[in-house]
Amino acid sequence: MSTNSHEPTGTTRTDTADVQVVRAFLDALVAGDPDAAQQYLHQDIVWHNVSLPKIRGLGSVMRVLRGMSRPGVGFDVRLHHIAGDGTAVLTERTDVLIYKRLRSEFWVCGTFEMKDGKIAVWRDYFSSRDFLWGTLKGILRAF
Repeated sequence: MSTNSHEPTGTTRTDTADVQVVRAFLDALVAGDPDAAQQYLHQDIVWHNVSLPKIRGLGSVMRVLRGMSRPGVGFDVRLHHIAGDGTAVLTERTDVLIYKRLRSEFWVCGTFEMKDGKIAVWRDYFSSRDFLWGTLKGILRAF
């Protein structure tokens, strides 16, 4: 996972436990290891890509995550900002969806709501226009 640090030189970052969980979860997704990612998810997780239907429950979320780790399919993330506030972790990032030679890159703002040290709600906001533009650029690069 690529991270862009915006910290002044000489400062150190101290993540909360919830921020560490979200970082580890995203790292597992980037590694293509849904089984490692699963340990960070609450049994009653709700995954919501805003404007799309919600995916409810660990089994349903894991089916999607396992599909993202099939041969020729992948995920990468460039994390720009991450912050914890109470039981929420906020992220600003660039997600990369990979299918064979196609790489679709688009901006995402994510909210992870925590319960018992695990991700109970994963809500991502993104522009459909940015997603389509990223996919079009990816198609052009693939050819």
